[in-house]
Amino acid sequence: MSQFTVLGASGFIGRAVIGWLRARGHAVTAVGRRDITDLLTARVPLGHVLCCIGLTADFRDRPLATADAHVGLVAQFLAALEFESFLYLSSSRVYARADVGREDLPLEVQPSALGDLYNITKLAGEALCLSDPRPQVRVARLSNVYGPGMGPGNFIGQILAEGLRSGEVLLRQGLLSSKDYVALDDVLPALYAITTSGGARIYNVARGHNITHDAIVAVLTQRLGWRVTAGETAAAVRFPRLDVSRLATEFAAPRRLLLEDLPQLVQVMRDGPGPMGAPWIRPDAARSAAPC
Repeated sequence: MSQFTVLGASGFIGRAVIGWLRARGHAVTAVGRRDITDLLTARVPLGHVLCCIGLTADFRDRPLATADAHVGLVAQFLAALEFESFLYLSSSRVYARADVGREDLPLEVQPSALGDLYNITKLAGEALCLSDPRPQVRVARLSNVYGPGMGPGNFIGQILAEGLRSGEVLLRQGLLSSKDYVALDDVLPALYAITTSGGARIYNVARGHNITHDAIVAVLTQRLGWRVTAGETAAAVRFPRLDVSRLATEFAAPRRLLLEDLPQLVQVMRDGPGPMGAPWIRPDAARSAAPC
């Protein structure tokens, strides 16, 4: 049994990490924003620390809070906390202006573009971690994670919630949009492996291939019977393919497929996910889920 501390315990990823670790017998300290001041002054050993703090959907409306969460707090954590390892959860959105998503690739940002605020602050947080001389300080760039507990700030969570309410979904992005989606069931063991034994300083945690909105729409309409439309002026948003060779070589590449998981995920959202940390799709149901 190992000791873990999860910063950002109330968020989608933070809650899932806590449940997954506790289900496997690890001692976990869950830290919310209200607990941070006490944590910084406690000066006690925290074991393996996972920093899951961050802003997503509302970062444009809260620029100062975004900078504080992604940069300011990270600086304080690295300066004050006593840990065995520290893992900073970043995002594959930092590759938005790149041709391919590879960990060692130089990245471009535009400070005058409001949408780049998220990427710039995430990269600044990464830079603090990677400039730290301790090799056990690492970064994980997560792609679009789906699973029970995801909120409206998550694209898949948003469209599934709409469909469950009315059987209809309106897409705000064009059908040719494409992104990488990775299942929570694959993310959790990957984060554990990177935290406890990662040999590199930075990893992509992603599925490794993109899925178009058009392919998602096909599942929603043909398997679930929902009506899906895209706005007439909806632009296509295409993200680069993410290279997961580093994760796959050292540990294991994620295997779940969003298009296969969607019907079962809808059922889980209807029924409730059950205990966090438990697999949300049974092994024998992964490829045989019936339409909801």
